[in-house]
Amino acid sequence: MKKYQTEDTYPIDDFKSGESWRLFKIMGEFVEGIDSLHHLGPAVSIFGSARTHPDHPYYKKAHDLAALFAKNGYAVITGGGPGMMEAANKGAVSEDADSVGLNILLPFEKGPNPYVTTRIDFNYFFVRKVMFLKYAQAFIIMPGGFGTLDELFETLTLIQTRRIKKMPIILVETAFWTGLVDWIKDRFLNEEMISVEDLDLFHLLDEPEQIVKLVTDFTFREEEK
Repeated sequence: MKKYQTEDTYPIDDFKSGESWRLFKIMGEFVEGIDSLHHLGPAVSIFGSARTHPDHPYYKKAHDLAALFAKNGYAVITGGGPGMMEAANKGAVSEDADSVGLNILLPFEKGPNPYVTTRIDFNYFFVRKVMFLKYAQAFIIMPGGFGTLDELFETLTLIQTRRIKKMPIILVETAFWTGLVDWIKDRFLNEEMISVEDLDLFHLLDEPEQIVKLVTDFTFREEEK
């Protein structure tokens, strides 16, 4: 089992003169991720805050949403940590679905939650992000902080620039995300830094049934092509 990063150790510092052999470590993480996840069928990646407590309504929403996806034949992929990641993994296993945890090794986290059935440990965020994107048919964005925003905007950028194919990106909890979306329209769109069509890259939804229907309809249309 991999050791957790200590506070004075930074993965990017691996790249020192004469130490390019460490690229093999990165290659190894790609190989482990692909070998571990190649068996997955349809899946959704669910992002959200690690700081959400089990008694919070967001936690219950993430659990119920993941369980509903599982009932509809989807595996659930999360970052494997606490908070809404734990909730989503717990919802997946409640319906006997694949519950994947792509765990990042950080000094201030205790490790993966107990509801992960397929666990992969990563030192490098960018390798981990590839695994989130490669095996998902949709991206579910629960309320979260910097990490969730990073995952949201990188996914939007990759779809906008056609580095990956278009898939549903769903922002869950309209009240939480409306301020950000209004700011995007006010600044990005009004100052012509994005196109009107770029606003169609994501959806704001609240009800699990609506969210799952949007994703299953999209998956069905893709299978029909």
